[in-house]
Amino acid sequence: MWRKLFTSVPAFRALKAPCRSFKSSSRGAEKDFFKDLDAQLRAFRDKAAAAMPGSDWSPIELTPGLPPERADVVIVGGGVVGWSIAYWLKMKARVRDGLRVLVVEKDPTYSQASTVLSCGGIRQQFSLKENIMLSLFSAHFMKNINNHLCVVNEDPVDLQFNHSGYLFLASEKSAHIMEENYRTQRCFYYLIIKHVFDFIGRYVGAKVALLSPSQLKERFPWMNTEGVALASLGLENEGWFDPWSLLNALRRKAVSMGVYQCFGEVTGFKCAANLAETTDGEVLNVQRIKYVNVRMPNSLEYQPVECAVVVNAAGANSGKIASMLGIGLGPKESVSGVPLPVEPRKRFVYVVHCPDGPGLDTPFLIDYSGVYCRREGLGGNYITGMSPEETEEPDISNLDVDHEFFQEKVWHRLAHRIPAFEQLKVSNAWAGFYDYNTFDQNGIIGLHPLVPNMYFATGFSGHGLQQSPAVGLAVAELILDGGYKTIDLSALDLKRILLQEPILESNIV
Repeated sequence: MWRKLFTSVPAFRALKAPCRSFKSSSRGAEKDFFKDLDAQLRAFRDKAAAAMPGSDWSPIELTPGLPPERADVVIVGGGVVGWSIAYWLKMKARVRDGLRVLVVEKDPTYSQASTVLSCGGIRQQFSLKENIMLSLFSAHFMKNINNHLCVVNEDPVDLQFNHSGYLFLASEKSAHIMEENYRTQRCFYYLIIKHVFDFIGRYVGAKVALLSPSQLKERFPWMNTEGVALASLGLENEGWFDPWSLLNALRRKAVSMGVYQCFGEVTGFKCAANLAETTDGEVLNVQRIKYVNVRMPNSLEYQPVECAVVVNAAGANSGKIASMLGIGLGPKESVSGVPLPVEPRKRFVYVVHCPDGPGLDTPFLIDYSGVYCRREGLGGNYITGMSPEETEEPDISNLDVDHEFFQEKVWHRLAHRIPAFEQLKVSNAWAGFYDYNTFDQNGIIGLHPLVPNMYFATGFSGHGLQQSPAVGLAVAELILDGGYKTIDLSALDLKRILLQEPILESNIV
């Protein structure tokens, strides 16, 4: 009966075809199963190999971007000075893995970085020979930048270097100072300059010309020379360039050479302390940094980095970094009571448009009133600004622009010197910080006696960008050679601050 039922129902007979296809698909599934199994076994073998001693595998999932646990040199500050130091350290080490260098920068966007918010000027018109030599070396470096910072399979570096020079104007009261500076600038200094892969010693001097008011008017007819007693014009190696291009080129080259970069904030140090007594009987707490604590952005997580040397190149924040080690927090009359005299100062930069303004021959103008101006591009745009009085320093809690400052302080001075600017319009503006040395407005380079493995490279008071290639080499020489080999910067040592012996630069903008 059941046999008859099965044979009489076509639907049951139709099941035979699927049975044959099932046998075929089962063989495919079996093949896929063994293929997946083989892949899983291979992945397991790779993970097991990675977990062997000497590998960097960890069963704990790590936060992306953490710095390495160990470094020979930790550079605090990823601005142009910090990356220059990193580059020169790797250049002098020569072996890619011979020196482990880490650069820590707290601002991953660089939106508040002093480097990229500056006007990008470079000049040799200083009164101190150290500043002149630093800028002469840096100018040569920038003019030959692709001999230094080219990277294989990457585009060549273009700094957009404009060689229009600097033009300083002096009143009758300050003309004698300009003449003294001119004599200092025209002296020949012996520099060891890197050319491709060799260091070549040569005598160099700043090429500067003094102009009388009539010569000034003849050369720049768009200028009102009223009140000008003397002018000083840079004829070579002066002008302006794109700050971001230099920063990015140094960083790209350094990373290609094996420098580690980390975006995070240094929140403290772990040190080994010893007591030392001075000849005056003062007992000092001498600390040697063992670990740098780096906190990750937007996180409470931090990574301690074991290191041998730390470089404080934190710019406007370098005073804060120094205070983490107790510098400046001791008794007032003691060495530990002398703070690092570097603080952030806010400056406003205004972009103005004036179709009838000065043309392509416009230099970077520095008027004796304090106002400055330079051309920006080719479309009738200019950059201008000035430093406020000490008693009128703006609030540093933000980067807001004070547009009234332009109306009340800048515009009338600018229009007096360049009458065409009576018709200008402000098209843009920004504010930026720079590391202002309140002691003598000059760079601070070298070791602190209370922290014998922390080097300082800060306090350049607006000159750090233009001097960064030379400063980076100088600090690398201090760390690896134990002294200066190219430019003697002993006068910029931290000792002058502890001894209260300032070296003053008269050509501060």
